[in-house]
Amino acid sequence: MDWGQLAQDRLREIAGHSVDQNGVTRFPFTAEHAAALPVIRDWMQDAGMDVHMDAAGTLIGRADGPAGAPTLLIGSHQDSVRNGGRYDGIMGIALGCLAVQRLRAEGTALPFAVEVLAFADEEGVRFPTALMGPRALAGTFDPAVLDMVDGDGVTLASALRDFGGAPDAVEGLARDPATILGYLEVHIEQGPVLEDMGVPLGVVTGICGIERNTVTFRGETGHAGTVPMVGRRDALVAAARLIDAVHTAARATPDLRATVGALTLRPNVVNAIPSAVDLTLEIRALNDQDRANFAGQAAAMIDEIAADTGVAATITRTYHQPAVPCDPDLMAALEAGARHACQTVPHLPSGATHDASAMADLCPMGMLFLRCRGGVSHTPDEYASAADMGAAIHALATSIAHLAARHGA
Repeated sequence: MDWGQLAQDRLREIAGHSVDQNGVTRFPFTAEHAAALPVIRDWMQDAGMDVHMDAAGTLIGRADGPAGAPTLLIGSHQDSVRNGGRYDGIMGIALGCLAVQRLRAEGTALPFAVEVLAFADEEGVRFPTALMGPRALAGTFDPAVLDMVDGDGVTLASALRDFGGAPDAVEGLARDPATILGYLEVHIEQGPVLEDMGVPLGVVTGICGIERNTVTFRGETGHAGTVPMVGRRDALVAAARLIDAVHTAARATPDLRATVGALTLRPNVVNAIPSAVDLTLEIRALNDQDRANFAGQAAAMIDEIAADTGVAATITRTYHQPAVPCDPDLMAALEAGARHACQTVPHLPSGATHDASAMADLCPMGMLFLRCRGGVSHTPDEYASAADMGAAIHALATSIAHLAARHGA
């Protein structure tokens, strides 16, 4: 059996359940999502699992273990960004199903149950929230998000109900941590590290913490042709200096990412000095203290630049998500499995958020990254080879077998 090619064929098929054929556009609780569910259901049933959808819209395939045994969870998300690729998220579901199918074909008995979880919404594109499925299982679901609306004014509660879910029952989905062995997720790297190293697989060390800040500079406008250069209070000059300083400082800080991703200025006309600039500063790091230290460094830069350019400035944190480390035992199992498929298995952090970050509130979690061509993601050009997916299926199945041996299979 060419497991990697089977994965490629399955992902090609399910990519057709999209708003259009420019990449993949599949939002939660839509017609495209509904069309994808029978395909995923077939994957789960081919692996010998019983299938049902829970109240939050998560499709769950379960292979029972011995009575009273804990459950190993494997999962990812079925949704995409607009005009995204055919691998992000959905590949983790496909490979999870195929790893269980491979173990079943090989006659491997497991001392625990296994569930593959196809979460409805990780990307947060349709509604201004995300990770409802894993948060429900972890007991961290906020029912207030059910009142959030999409661009057409449809509430999340209404969309979920019309899809066959049960908004009033979502809070009751919380699992007992004592019954869960752990959570595993396979995902494309969404970066160039594995490709640059020439290896197909890597073990994730943790999911970076994130904070987002709004920075404001307030200067003074005036006619671009009549106000002398000396003495100008140009807010955009101050912002430009900060952007360059942040970029330079981040490059000198290991395992940290800092990005100015959005910028607005006023009056934003060709012949007037910019009087006001608002920009976003996002900081990501696997170590929360490193992230906090860099935020403090950025605040000091802002004060220094403001004083030097004669403008007023403030920085306000608008979002904060702590880093989530991967479980050492699950990392060891994933590395042992990956070494059966490739000689070198690097360890690397995830700069992006995944379903695993929410599942970590329920149980130990581990992630396996898979090389993606060019390190690109969230575009139609996203690509993972059949050979690499075959290696990942082998690695995941072997990792599960290692866990089984440690738990008395």
